[in-house]
Amino acid sequence: MRATGVVVEYNPFHNGHYYHLQESRNITQADCIIAVMSGNFLQRGEPALLSKWKRTKMALLGGADLVIELPYAYATSHAPRFAFGSIFLLQAAGADSFCFGSESGNVSVFHETLDLANSQDQDYQANVSEYMSQGFSYPSAAAKAYGQLNIPLTLDLSKPNNILGYEYIRASRELGSAIKPFTIKRKNADYHDVVLGKGDIASATAIREAVFSHDIEKAASYMPAFTFDLVKEEKQNKGALMNWERFYPLLRYQLLSSSPCELNRFYEVEEGLENRMIEAMKESESFQSFMTRLKTKRYTWTRLQRACLHVLNKIQKDDMHRILDAPPAYLRILGMTETGREYLGSVKKSLELPLVTTVSKHDFEGLKMEAKTSLVYAQGASLNRLDAEKEEYNTPPVMVK
Repeated sequence: MRATGVVVEYNPFHNGHYYHLQESRNITQADCIIAVMSGNFLQRGEPALLSKWKRTKMALLGGADLVIELPYAYATSHAPRFAFGSIFLLQAAGADSFCFGSESGNVSVFHETLDLANSQDQDYQANVSEYMSQGFSYPSAAAKAYGQLNIPLTLDLSKPNNILGYEYIRASRELGSAIKPFTIKRKNADYHDVVLGKGDIASATAIREAVFSHDIEKAASYMPAFTFDLVKEEKQNKGALMNWERFYPLLRYQLLSSSPCELNRFYEVEEGLENRMIEAMKESESFQSFMTRLKTKRYTWTRLQRACLHVLNKIQKDDMHRILDAPPAYLRILGMTETGREYLGSVKKSLELPLVTTVSKHDFEGLKMEAKTSLVYAQGASLNRLDAEKEEYNTPPVMVK
């Protein structure tokens, strides 16, 4: 069976994602689509709107055949780490190709840009580090660093999907992978659009804005019916969907009960940020106001959110580095269709990484971190500890016929 891979968050799954999956299957002629999906916490340093289990169900109903979890350490890292972990897992799962959405829509431009950057890699990496130290986001730093090389700019690296695509292809080359890249041009909505536009495709950002501003019905036409039903059901059952405000009391407790020395041990808390976090927390009654006080030109909003995430989950630098210093060690299956089951049966004996379907049967360090962070996520969802532990350790893969 021919398999193609996609890297996703589905926060939540919408019509643009459905289009991406259908086009990915069409242009690669794949029999099976493998989705590597972030768990309960996401790359921008945010809790997912709905749990990984509900988003897995969305993915399978929307056209994916097999959903593999991207471990927390990679899912909440900056673009290069995020991309490396994702492509490594797709390669380990036996995918022949991967297909990503981009503002460019032309995969050859990504190869050309990477070739040019590699020709002056030392200067490029130094420029990226310098711009990031000045407070630029990774996409902005990459675009500016590339511009400093005095070579033709063939790809706009300030665009979020372009930079991720660039990193996917870079990771694939770094791994010496034979996995073939494809890209699909994004339709209609820009990644950062906050307003629902014309047509039936809107950005996930705009859809979340509508959902949290109590305009969920207005967002209905931008999502498949199954997504709308799951989102509406979650909102009715729990009163609200998951966002940072639900975790703010927990974050506040962590910051106010920890010394600066203790906070400095957490991943991405650097250069005196711990003192600034404590002071900002003392005057802030909401996560939004806290972030507004915390934000400076030196730190991007995303970088600060990720630091907050690691404080919330008590993820120490040593633990994170130990996991990130080696590639992912397992393939955790979150869900599958009958096609996905058939595909796994056909490749199972040739896989180089062990398959994980029940966490309690394995002892990988990455899984321990996953279990720990899932328990924290459950507190925002108002699950008690025993229910949360059962959900993480005993939930079987989601099956969709």
